[in-house]
Amino acid sequence: MNYSEIKSTLYSLSEEKYRKFSASLIPNHGNFIGVRIPLIRKLSKEIAKESPLEFLKIAKDDSFEEIMLQGFVICEIKDFQQVLTLCEKHIPKIYNWSLCDSFVMGLKIFKKHKNEVFLFLQPYLKSKNTYDVRFALVCLLSYFVDSEYLPQLFDIFDIVNHEDYYVKMAVAWAVSVCFAKYPGETMEYLKNCNLTDEVFNKSLQKIRESNRVDPQIKNILKSMKR
Repeated sequence: MNYSEIKSTLYSLSEEKYRKFSASLIPNHGNFIGVRIPLIRKLSKEIAKESPLEFLKIAKDDSFEEIMLQGFVICEIKDFQQVLTLCEKHIPKIYNWSLCDSFVMGLKIFKKHKNEVFLFLQPYLKSKNTYDVRFALVCLLSYFVDSEYLPQLFDIFDIVNHEDYYVKMAVAWAVSVCFAKYPGETMEYLKNCNLTDEVFNKSLQKIRESNRVDPQIKNILKSMKR
């Protein structure tokens, strides 16, 4: 499948009704063709079987879907060091939460190289760019919520200092994931944390929205609101 065929396939999969609906949910969506994410993922697997690196060299960034497709192709590559190199090139292309979170969720290879990935993420956590920071935070909540990394995660949540809504919500989301898996440790963290009031309260809200949290605990959390 050459590039022109890939491009044609992408446009042939568009649905106008879906395009309008999804565009309303994704701020800053850019040129939005209207292709469902599972179909983009399926196309990425076909590309990965043939010539993923060649596609990534010539792919254009002129639509939401093609940037999404590039991310999914990267996720299909098996060479970890190559994936890290390609991530460095791809992350600056991310300009909304959907491109960010969908890409991260496909990076399953990160599970096998946690120490290297943790180091890789550190500069992104300190970035001034919204989606650099969100990328790192979503990686942390997706692949690092375990007993080994939990104390480091709490330290990171306390020092992430970014005013963008999508960074703040990523911190709150990450705290809620920690609470679902480690309620005792995370409760102790919440009692002593340095989160801003806004992020703290949003964290409580997200925890209380979870079906994995006991109703009695939810009542206690409600009383903790700042």
